Amino acid sequence: MTTPTERSWLVLADGYLTGRNAKTAHGVIRYGHGDIAAVLDRDNAGASLRTVLPELGRDAPIVSSVQEGLAYGPTSLLLGVATAGGWMPEHWRTWINEAVESGLEIANGLHGFLKEDPDLVKLARANKVNLWDVREPPADIPLFSGRSLDIPKRTVLTVGSDCAVGKMSVSLELAAAGSANGFSTEFVATGQTGILIAGRGIAVDRVISDFVAGAAERLVCETHPSSDVLLVEGQGSLWNPAFSGVTLGLLHGSAPHALVLCHEAGRTTTDEPPFVPLPRLTDMIAVYEAMASTVRDARVACIALNCRGLSDRERKRTLNEVEEQTGLIADDVFAGGASRLWDAVAAALPERRAIRHGSR
Repeated sequence: MTTPTERSWLVLADGYLTGRNAKTAHGVIRYGHGDIAAVLDRDNAGASLRTVLPELGRDAPIVSSVQEGLAYGPTSLLLGVATAGGWMPEHWRTWINEAVESGLEIANGLHGFLKEDPDLVKLARANKVNLWDVREPPADIPLFSGRSLDIPKRTVLTVGSDCAVGKMSVSLELAAAGSANGFSTEFVATGQTGILIAGRGIAVDRVISDFVAGAAERLVCETHPSSDVLLVEGQGSLWNPAFSGVTLGLLHGSAPHALVLCHEAGRTTTDEPPFVPLPRLTDMIAVYEAMASTVRDARVACIALNCRGLSDRERKRTLNEVEEQTGLIADDVFAGGASRLWDAVAAALPERRAIRHGSR
């Protein structure tokens, strides 16, 4: 298997490229370490990625077929969507078979595993191609034991008002900001897109529910020995009942010293049925801090506000309003960078030492 830096991606996002379900494609394009050879999306074929999605900061041709994409020298085909329920669009199978026959590794972040398709497995073996089911968890995940309370590293967890509000991006931006300020930071991936970017991690939404906290604990305990501050990628939300179990397991298992609340400006309900009304940010803060206190007292250090769709004037006004309402630093990492948020996080962290339950 090639490493994250050696891969050259043909990103399959047909019919999804400009929507929220393409968050895997967007994340790998924005933060991934490999090359983006081309993007497959018939809706925008012939255009350039920089023209269609300039905010991602990278360019690549957009093509209409695997054969067209092969001309740009990819090593791997990325299934770049996160669909409802995590299942692959059926019409993609022809493209996947074509990519396998052309010798491309297939990276799949969906819940439906490629390795469970015997015909595809046979085809991959015949072509000596790797099928990477990114969400496949290790077989030996333990129950939560509390050992994450005794490591000398400081842990920061991003939590959210809902899904798809920027938790992974904020974690990555904070890791970069901390590193720029002289800290030894490490991004801890807990979802398929984060794993594709980092090259390691556990997709906790594929772990049996009893072991989610244990998976989170294992991740923070098995980070690089030189890492000082761990930026753990949050998942879901306590206000989204479809995914709240994963959120709580991460909150307890990672035993964070500080939290960063991520929210999309203007979002008043969850983005999916049953469209649960979202409480005030101050109430969210109180609930997350109360839930975290089961294993360790942790405070929300700052607010990461996703201001997509707002003008500069609206963004500044909204950030000021959030700061007044919560008394915390608020910023949009996509517009203002993460330096102010990092300063707030660093101020909330304890000295580097093992800190057990009840300490701050």
